[in-house]
Amino acid sequence: MSGEFDLRALLAERGGERYELHAKYLNHQLPRMLHTIGFDKVYERAEGAHFWDADGVDHLDMLAGFGVMGLGRHHPVVRKALHDVLDAELADLTRFDCQPLPGLLAERLLAHSPHLDRVFFGNSGTEAVETALKFARYATGRPRVLYCAHAFHGLTTGSLSVNGEEGFRQGFDPLLPDTAIALGDLEALERELRRGDVAAFVVEPIQGKGVHEAPPGFLRAAQELLHRHGALLIADEVQTGLGRTGDFYAYQHEPGVEPDLVCVAKALSGGYVPVGATLGKDWIFKKVYSSMDRVLVHSASFGSNAQAMAAGLAVLAVMEDEGTVAHARRIGDLLSGRLKELVPRYELLHEIRGRGLMIGIEFGRPSSLGLRGRWTMLQAARKGLFAQMVVVPLLQRHRILTQVSGDHLEVIKLIPPLIIDEADVDRFVTAFTAVMDEAHGGGGLMWDFGKTLVKQAVAQR
Repeated sequence: MSGEFDLRALLAERGGERYELHAKYLNHQLPRMLHTIGFDKVYERAEGAHFWDADGVDHLDMLAGFGVMGLGRHHPVVRKALHDVLDAELADLTRFDCQPLPGLLAERLLAHSPHLDRVFFGNSGTEAVETALKFARYATGRPRVLYCAHAFHGLTTGSLSVNGEEGFRQGFDPLLPDTAIALGDLEALERELRRGDVAAFVVEPIQGKGVHEAPPGFLRAAQELLHRHGALLIADEVQTGLGRTGDFYAYQHEPGVEPDLVCVAKALSGGYVPVGATLGKDWIFKKVYSSMDRVLVHSASFGSNAQAMAAGLAVLAVMEDEGTVAHARRIGDLLSGRLKELVPRYELLHEIRGRGLMIGIEFGRPSSLGLRGRWTMLQAARKGLFAQMVVVPLLQRHRILTQVSGDHLEVIKLIPPLIIDEADVDRFVTAFTAVMDEAHGGGGLMWDFGKTLVKQAVAQR
């Protein structure tokens, strides 16, 4: 018998090397960035919407791992499900049988998606989008997919082809022959559809970058145009789905919208086991898998694995039993309402927008001369520095983790675990108000940090 592997002992011995190990063996720019902005914390433990650093100090999580931790960290029901599935010693991933858990999870997901019929399980959001792109192209026999400017659908080559942010695309050409339109631009959509080569239009009902919602009526009108021209509607609900916006899916806020393909991931994992799912109409799946010869024409080595399926089933059970979607809507309305009350009070605070617990806080050019000068200094160095100036004291002084919603944007995106409560809302609003008071006070550590950010931005040019 080989020597015993002791994970706890390994972490106790080497855990303190975390930043050095990452710098040496992984993405070396990540620890550099974290050191620069003072985010180089050592977190030891987490539960729900909170985690604790090495000193035992509590932090409030308003980021949820970019939306992965929908139920917070280490939900007891999800943990038990994973212990149970490991203890069951299932004959998993034989590839030549049909295990029950994938079918049961598909059944439960489709119960929230009554116009859809079948599910493909992969391992991530980007893989769910890749699946939708492939299925749409095959089902329609057309090559081109339309997407929105500033969209984010993933970073693998296919999903990158429908990524509307140039910073992610730069240097990875050639990509697939897809075309961007502005979110809400029906004329541009129809113009592209008239060319007759469009397979689908992929859209986030609320864009993660900047937290911009599709205009009222746009998704329904787009769906009608697409179907009139023989193309499909793909809803990317990787971040917005599973209750994030106060409905199970964000597209459900607009009556009559029934996408042909829907992509989900992130929160379905329970924060434990990566999983992505592409839900679609029966005729699309039957066209892709048209014969026994094509049974493996699209598959994933770890797709439908028992641990991921168990986590997904537990997540949906918790959401249904605990009323998570309604809770997210109620707490989201409370949080956004409290923040909107602050807009007239602070000239640097431009707008609060979003739905449920997906909230964008946008900052803008102030009117008073002194603040305008400081704002202009930051904008000249690099757009987005003021939002970063807000994020840093929220963490360092108030122990609240947030982040900007995209590069070169003066927007903070709040996507906390869907289980946060009124006390968490009070804590965030109190801290945010203190930071805004300091920002409008004309001096102090916050603006000193801003000068540091300016120097770093200029040095990197």
